[in-house]
Parts: sequence; structure tokens; C-alpha cells
Amino acid sequence: MSDAYLWTKVLHIAAIISWMAGMLYLPRLFVYHAETPRGSDQARTFVVMERRLMRIIMLPALVVAWVTGLALAAQAGLFHAGWLHGKLLLVILLTALHGYFSRIRKDFALEANRHDGRFYRILNEIPTVLMLGIIILVVIKPF
Repeated sequence: MSDAYLWTKVLHIAAIISWMAGMLYLPRLFVYHAETPRGSDQARTFVVMERRLMRIIMLPALVVAWVTGLALAAQAGLFHAGWLHGKLLLVILLTALHGYFSRIRKDFALEANRHDGRFYRILNEIPTVLMLGIIILVVIKPF
């Protein structure tokens, strides 16, 4: 393995950790935000926190994770591997969930939230399930 491949892998892992931290924390912010009175100072603080988390941490991490992940797969010639196809499917689902979180964030910013804290507590479990599936596919490579 070349040094460039290894440094790309380091960047990929760092991006994944950053993205997943946001994917696990943002729904928790949604829980607290949903339980806060609309228009309150606390609600406005959550709007700022959610926007900054998505724009400054999560979105750049998502982009870096995708770019470096595809580069690693290409360099290693893995696009024929079944486990990678499964991983990519789960990463696409995680990316779609990220997009859904973005929509929810915008709804909160417009004071148009339609869900209660319980909904966001359940939603908070989905990134964990997808992450575990991805880890299993990458480490075990079952097919």
C-alpha cells in the first residue's frame, strides 16, 4: 500500500467519525428542540446549533467520506466486491437520512416542526443501525 492510500484512509476514517458524530447528535438536538416552546430563546439557540452542526461539521464530513471512500475503492479495485455493494447501499441510505435531517432542521428553523420528542428518539436509532451494518460489511466481508 502506498502512503497516499494510507493517508486517504486516515482522512476517510476521520470524516466518517465526524459525520457519524453529527448523525447521532443532531436527532438528540431535535428531541430537545421539539420539547422547547416555539419562539423561545432556547428554541432559537437550537436553530443555530443545528445549522452550524450540519453546515460546518456534517456536510463537509459527508463529502470527504464519499470522495475518499470512492477513491479508496477505486485504488484497491473493490468495485466488484459484493460486500462493497452492500456498504454503498447502506451509505446511500445514510446519506438520504442526512438529507431528511436537513429538511427537519429547516422545518425547525421555520417553526414548522411536525413531530414530538418521541419521534426524534426513535429516529435517532436509525443512524446507529446503518453504521453497524456498514461496520459488519467492512470488517466481516460476508460476501
